[in-house]
Amino acid sequence: MYNVSGVILGLVAWFVLRYAATGLFTVDQNERAVKTIFGRADRVPGVTTLNLPIAEHLQDEEKERYSFPQVRVIQPGGPYFKWPWEQVHKISVATQTTNMAVDPEDRNANQGGTILEAVTKDQLNTGLSGQLRYKIADSNLYAYLFGVKRPIVHVMGYFISVLRERIANYEAPAAKGSDAADVSLVAGVSINDLRKNLRDINEHMDRECKSSEARYGIALDASLITCIDPPAEVESALAAINTAYNQVSSDISLAQAGADQKMVQSRTAVEIETLKAQAEVEPLKAVASQLRELKKSGPDALPAYVRNVRLKLFSEARRAILEVPHG
Repeated sequence: MYNVSGVILGLVAWFVLRYAATGLFTVDQNERAVKTIFGRADRVPGVTTLNLPIAEHLQDEEKERYSFPQVRVIQPGGPYFKWPWEQVHKISVATQTTNMAVDPEDRNANQGGTILEAVTKDQLNTGLSGQLRYKIADSNLYAYLFGVKRPIVHVMGYFISVLRERIANYEAPAAKGSDAADVSLVAGVSINDLRKNLRDINEHMDRECKSSEARYGIALDASLITCIDPPAEVESALAAINTAYNQVSSDISLAQAGADQKMVQSRTAVEIETLKAQAEVEPLKAVASQLRELKKSGPDALPAYVRNVRLKLFSEARRAILEVPHG
């Protein structure tokens, strides 16, 4: 009797130590966790990624393909408890940074993960370097854990495909105030366009890759393309083109400045002559107005005014020449 009781107590003690004590777990601040029960994720009934704002970045034909169920996410804290038939999957949601040329499946690709090659619209094979910042999206952990076998591989492949397509078809936006000479000079020099518009390219990549959160459960925070290097054999040619372009731009600027200065001088001269003419006309207008008022006073007012003006002139003149009537 005592032996049977001891065995039972031993089994209970073993069960408590084996499962109850080891079934406790915690989740760190930068982690999220998901339980699976007999291999099936603990889901939120009736809710998929299509019910979330992240689905807005998917195209209509992609929504059915990337409709993942929502799982119950265990937030940081604890201790939590799991049964022996349950398994806990912990994921770090901290922001991570990687070189955009790194190939997760082949570390020797892209010159050891340092330079990503792409072809420009004028058929030049150029090298790109930069950083990619990303983090696992806790709003779509099912896609990251169970929907895609290697999510980072898919994300990097998607990012590189979008980037190469952008490089191959990129055309610089027309600058305000540019003239025909500017356009003809830089036409077809796509590497110059790419170098001068890195910010525009980075912003385009951020917009195009917003769907990665709904696709693969990884949110791309930002991409930073820092360098675009052309082949060595065309570097000197590009430098010569840039020098010529800068010289022409300088000459055009000087010519425009000279023309603007002449225009200002011409406008100033016109304004001065206009003011002079107005200064000469104003006294005449005042005399005419005065004569109109005198005429209203009576028929003898104007002859009297003329007589007074003549007397004043005679008083100021040193010599007067009068016409003597003949006969």
